[in-house]
Amino acid sequence: MRVCMLAYTFYEKDNRVRRYAEALVKRGDQVDAIALAREGQPSFQLIKGVRVFQIQKRTIDETGPVSYLIKLLSFFFRSAWFLTVSHLREPYDIIHVHSVPDFEVFATLIPRLMGARVILDIHDIVPEFYGSKFKVGERSLIFRMLVLLERLSIAYSNHVIISNHLWYEKLVKRSVRPEKCTAIINYPDLSIFSRRPRPTPPNGDFVMCYPGGITWHQGLDIAIQAVSLLRDRVPHLKFLIVGDGPDREKLKGMILREHLEDRVSISGFVPLERVAEIVASSDLGVVPKRKDSFGNEAFSTKIMEFMAMNVPVVASRTLIDEHYFTEEMVQFFDSGNAEDLADRILYLIQNPGHRSALCEFSSEFIAQNNWELKKQEYLTLIDSLTLRSHNRPSLRGLLHWSKG
Repeated sequence: MRVCMLAYTFYEKDNRVRRYAEALVKRGDQVDAIALAREGQPSFQLIKGVRVFQIQKRTIDETGPVSYLIKLLSFFFRSAWFLTVSHLREPYDIIHVHSVPDFEVFATLIPRLMGARVILDIHDIVPEFYGSKFKVGERSLIFRMLVLLERLSIAYSNHVIISNHLWYEKLVKRSVRPEKCTAIINYPDLSIFSRRPRPTPPNGDFVMCYPGGITWHQGLDIAIQAVSLLRDRVPHLKFLIVGDGPDREKLKGMILREHLEDRVSISGFVPLERVAEIVASSDLGVVPKRKDSFGNEAFSTKIMEFMAMNVPVVASRTLIDEHYFTEEMVQFFDSGNAEDLADRILYLIQNPGHRSALCEFSSEFIAQNNWELKKQEYLTLIDSLTLRSHNRPSLRGLLHWSKG
């Protein structure tokens, strides 16, 4: 089977896209990925058997919705052309499109007309994501237009994957039939994120880590405030921010103003495998996202990756995380409250027994919820779509029949 992953993302750091692609390669399928490139990266790479075509460079420096949209549209037209040419040379059976944005799914038009099956994978629900990023309300015209575009994109697709069960319920109410939608959360890949010996930190430091995007809704400024509040009480506390994003320079300025240069560091982008090494050397994982309309329901894999590596987690109390996790697995704090976060961090530092208890319960959860166990749901979906495509005439087949 030939499959294409199409995503406006940096392939090597997007663990959700990589999990799908590498699972298919391991069972013998041929997989291409069409994605973004960072400055200095080649246009083609072979990563664990996946042919990765990086067709557009991106610097994360968007200042508003217009500059953001221009880059999305550029990628849309480039990917539509590249995908069409690739499909004409050697047809794809499945094209798996990862949103944001939803409209990227229409780049598959020619291959779809020729018989390829199309999956729309909604990582972040777009109307709420846009509203959070650019401070737009649900009653605004642009929000309603994005909901309409969501419905059109879903109607065009052969199947929809959504990244958590709360959003599954929301989509089923407003945009999709239940039988056309499957919820697959960001299960950790144990081949990358697994328990390993933790090196002893230098100088007896207590290391707290956040791996991921640097955006407003992730609440990293709240975590930095908490570190500042603990400056005198915990002089050996270090906070590592591993990632990049539009708020990176703002956070650097905050670190300087608070005189935390020796406490807080921002690494920028590092490969996924290197992220796992950094997490493994941490004493505590922190997920401080804000409980706005988007952050309250957006599920990421960070908490589960910490759990898989036997690292205790302190996380803001959100609807989505309380849906999946209990107080026995995660140390929750009140979202947006730096004082409460500081108190929870201090409690965990002073109570290693509680940190161990969190790890014990979370390990039991991960043993039943990881990609190795759950990937069959995805592979079964892929096979069912392919089977259905073989039972319906394609444009290519109709053209062949008409010539006969």
